[in-house]
Amino acid sequence: MRPRLLALSLLLAPARASRCNGDAQPGAPNLHPIDTAPPVFVRAVPNGKLYSVGPAGDVKDLVHVWGTPYENGYAMGQLLAHKLKKFLPEVTLYFESQFVPKLANDTWCHEHRFRCGALKEVLQDGLTAALNLSYHMTAPYIKPYVMEEIRGLAAGGGVDEVQLRNLMWLGELTRGACSMFGAKDSATPDGNLLQLRALDWDVDGPFRNYHTIVVYHPTPGAGDGHAFANLAFTGYTASITGFSAAKLGISEIGVSYPDASFGSESYLARGYPFGFLIRDVLQFDASLDEATQRITNAKRTCDLILGVGDGDANDFSGFQYSSHVATVVKPDSLLPVNDTWHPPVADVVYWGMDWICPNDNRMLAHQLTRHHGNLTAALTISDVVSYVSTGDVHVAVYDYAAMTMHVATARPDGSDGPLEAYKRQFTSLDMTALFAEKPPSLVEVDVV
Repeated sequence: MRPRLLALSLLLAPARASRCNGDAQPGAPNLHPIDTAPPVFVRAVPNGKLYSVGPAGDVKDLVHVWGTPYENGYAMGQLLAHKLKKFLPEVTLYFESQFVPKLANDTWCHEHRFRCGALKEVLQDGLTAALNLSYHMTAPYIKPYVMEEIRGLAAGGGVDEVQLRNLMWLGELTRGACSMFGAKDSATPDGNLLQLRALDWDVDGPFRNYHTIVVYHPTPGAGDGHAFANLAFTGYTASITGFSAAKLGISEIGVSYPDASFGSESYLARGYPFGFLIRDVLQFDASLDEATQRITNAKRTCDLILGVGDGDANDFSGFQYSSHVATVVKPDSLLPVNDTWHPPVADVVYWGMDWICPNDNRMLAHQLTRHHGNLTAALTISDVVSYVSTGDVHVAVYDYAAMTMHVATARPDGSDGPLEAYKRQFTSLDMTALFAEKPPSLVEVDVV
């Protein structure tokens, strides 16, 4: 059974949306004004509040949770139950629908050396089985809070716990192609750290209808870390994009085109799921040094590029990340080394869409060099991500000195305008205010 599951997991690779074939062309500037309207209160439950945030057509759920991991999950489930019950089956149906055309195409099967007849036999259970296997191979490495929160979320939302758990493990099989940079000192007007996280993944499926920001407020002294914000999807408790009260921010890129230095990769590996390793950085680490120790000491599972910014230290590190290596990358040790399409830029670490991705890295380097010394959040939005055309699902720009996270998300169904997040209006979030949010009062809960 395992060879079939491995082959089925490889079918998900095209969903990474890597486009390192040289087809990308420079895009037009994003001239939308940045939305600065405060969040709008919607409702509250014990241990949780729900707000909406963003301009018309791009409204997102903003959830605050307090208490234990189980209480966090239960409150989130109560607040988002109606969306959870729609999102989970939509995800399963969508990914299964991606297999059918490929398995019916004999030419595709031949080119990829798949026995499509055998795979059709396990199509019904294949995705669930692959995700279950990935979970069981990585479960020994996760912290107790992971399943405690998932159990609370399933109970509060009235959804199946295993189906919900599998949503968190989807990232282990379908890592997206993305872009990032960390810029400081001579690269920015004031020398302060600026960081980009652009997610390029899947805008055809249901994900763009369920963008959610969750702000966690752990109880001081309980050992559950410090406050942090997680930008992902309804009910998704692993991390792909986020910013913490300790002034740490994370970026991530799935690697489809590695070089030999990464070593061999398995899609079903034993180790720490990267989505929860990233979350641990946000939730528990207080410095870039602590994050570096966590990343380099972890039993890693897959090929990625990570980025961690530290606002207090005014520093940023990239990480070449695989089961074999965890190489720290700084501006003076930029990898991969290629002066033609990945040239060093003073006081900047960057990657465009992948590790070996000449066209996108060249375009990103062009803008980082052109605007060197003047890189701001606003300019990154107007002239960098829009030029590179990166961040179709969502984009986050972390301005550490201002303690703001600027966010744009892909167009949801029923809205107008361009599809890709990088072309749409951004919302500026005051992270100091979000982390200072007070727990729900009895009056707020009573009005639910």
